[in-house]
Amino acid sequence: MRLPLLALALLALAACSNPGETPPSEAPPPAAPAVLGGVDLGQPLRAIGTEPFWGVEITPGTLTYSAVDNPGFSVTNPGPTLQGTTAVYAAAGADGATLVVTLIATDCSDGMSDRVYPLTARVELGEQTLNGCAASVAFLESQPAP
Repeated sequence: MRLPLLALALLALAACSNPGETPPSEAPPPAAPAVLGGVDLGQPLRAIGTEPFWGVEITPGTLTYSAVDNPGFSVTNPGPTLQGTTAVYAAAGADGATLVVTLIATDCSDGMSDRVYPLTARVELGEQTLNGCAASVAFLESQPAP
């Protein structure tokens, strides 16, 4: 007699649960975008400098350096390392050429226009150090041409 009662109790328990349904789990909150000086570092950025004229395009996938006197090169963007008021992108190409872009959350003037950029930039190419300004591409495209 005990066996049929035990089997009946197990059947009742099994009927109460739904094995095909898993309890809802909360999705982790999306990671907050890295922001420096009010600039979303997840968006395309551009660092520029004068004397000599140079530029670095920073996209989620690549860092691309170019200059008037240099055909330039691209490296994979490792993403920024944030520390206080600076963000550093450090990468090396397959040929060993290094590119380090440091963005600093201080206003910057390019010295040739009235435009004020939200970030100061320092670019290191091996032994060469270049100084300039940086902003999001969206910011630059919304400003009057220098």
